Amino acid sequence: SALTSPHTISLFDFGVTDDGVFYYVMEMLDGIDLDTLIAHNGPVCPSRTIHLLVQACASLAEAHESGLIHRDVKPANIFCCQVGLTRDFVKLLDFGLVTRAAKAATPESLKLTGNSTIVGTPAFIAPEQVETLAVDPRADIYALGCVGYWLLTGRYVFEQESTLRMMLDHLNTKPEPASKRL
Repeated sequence: SALTSPHTISLFDFGVTDDGVFYYVMEMLDGIDLDTLIAHNGPVCPSRTIHLLVQACASLAEAHESGLIHRDVKPANIFCCQVGLTRDFVKLLDFGLVTRAAKAATPESLKLTGNSTIVGTPAFIAPEQVETLAVDPRADIYALGCVGYWLLTGRYVFEQESTLRMMLDHLNTKPEPASKRL
């Protein structure tokens, strides 16, 4: 709620109802998320991709400057909307997995039940989220690069049958250039 970038979803209120249900009130947006955009229209041209990503970068820059890491940057969490007369206006959504920069795992912390949980979406997860679970703003930048790849090609950087294989590819495999998939 403290983030004020025009490219970050605005949170107006939050709380818990009398029966214990958490709620939050956000601005209403007119548009679609980038996942739906590609599903309906196919890949977008490079200039539009840049236009969309620069706006997402503005949101992430403020979050990172505040010490926050989104950890789930993906097309479904980037909304392309109309604000006033401006079309293709980006809003970054779903800060539900946000964290502060994590410290590297220690041998002791790896023995704790539930302490080492991978958080994020496998198709857009940064290698360090898979390997060490310690993240800094670069994890969001990596994920945004994967979003750019998705926008240009309509395909994931790594396409696998299982989430584990996909995450391991992010960790160990050199991606095929987007130009070869166009």
